[in-house]
Amino acid sequence: MNLSRRALLALAAATSIIAAPNFALAEGKGMVGIAMPTKSSSRWISDGESMVKQFTEAGYETDLQYAEDDIPNQLAQIENMITKGAKVLVIAAIDGTTLSNALDNAAAAGIKVIAYDRLIRDSGSVDYYATFDNFKVGVLQANSLVQCLKERFPDQKPFNVELFGGSPDDNNAFFFYDGAMSVLQPMIDAGEIAIGSGQVGMDVVGTLRWDGAVAQARMDNLLSANYGDKALHGALSPYDGLSIGILSSVKGVGYGSGDLAMPCVTGQDAEIPSVKSMMAGEQYSTVFKDTRALAGVTVKMVDAIMQGAEPEINDTATYNNGVKVVPSYLLEPNALGVNDIQSMLVDSGYYTADQLK
Repeated sequence: MNLSRRALLALAAATSIIAAPNFALAEGKGMVGIAMPTKSSSRWISDGESMVKQFTEAGYETDLQYAEDDIPNQLAQIENMITKGAKVLVIAAIDGTTLSNALDNAAAAGIKVIAYDRLIRDSGSVDYYATFDNFKVGVLQANSLVQCLKERFPDQKPFNVELFGGSPDDNNAFFFYDGAMSVLQPMIDAGEIAIGSGQVGMDVVGTLRWDGAVAQARMDNLLSANYGDKALHGALSPYDGLSIGILSSVKGVGYGSGDLAMPCVTGQDAEIPSVKSMMAGEQYSTVFKDTRALAGVTVKMVDAIMQGAEPEINDTATYNNGVKVVPSYLLEPNALGVNDIQSMLVDSGYYTADQLK
């Protein structure tokens, strides 16, 4: 082995999961179909870009498609990827219950399927799942909410809080909510937190398609119906896009000015508008899920599959999709407060300082 070859292998061994996995000198490994739900959320744009970059560097062609939250469109895109000869499909589903026929067609063609960050339900043709520890995401959100409540309203008992959930057709939304309630429910039971509207449970607090405008309208209604004679102290929000809507609502009735302190609002995905909101003293926190790391895990999964090997997984119990327990790789999410923005987002290269100005 010559010196340059040794150097290449040494570099590959040292590369972290966040960097592109180094499959040295790999070329022409085949095409990977990547089906993303929408460009309306910047995190999915980041996911797509990260995967295209890392798959290309690993020697794969890619077919990246965004369905703009249109289920028939996503189904058509997946069928087209199958027809075009994709070797593996990586799918972040819009509705995790609507893809069974397409995935059965993929399985019949010998194509492996990786559910990406959103579990695909009701199908035996899902081979693997790459995601973050979604229950822990909810725990982190609830812990940061409680921390803020105690910091911002130290003499208040009980804290007046409203709950928001994610889209009921996204399996992750239930894990986020359950994780958060594992922290909040004991405080509700003890009288430390009061849900002013009485609205609890994903069947009433869920927000279809993660739509921030829907969250804003719901918060408008909650405030007018329940908070005429008392103040709102916090809102559990599972996603930054909802957080921005919630904040628009509370600011619209005077919170954050005069005697009305800004309620504590959580989030997820470290999207730029929410990071800027945190820097402005509005949104309190978010949960950072490094899409570069998730892309790296996915590329490694695909490469193992293409070599006829078993991908690395670290969870074989949590994610039952209604037909089978899907072997999964779970990454660790990170709570992110205003003091973490520089180290987690800028120093790591996830965003530039200019993007956050």
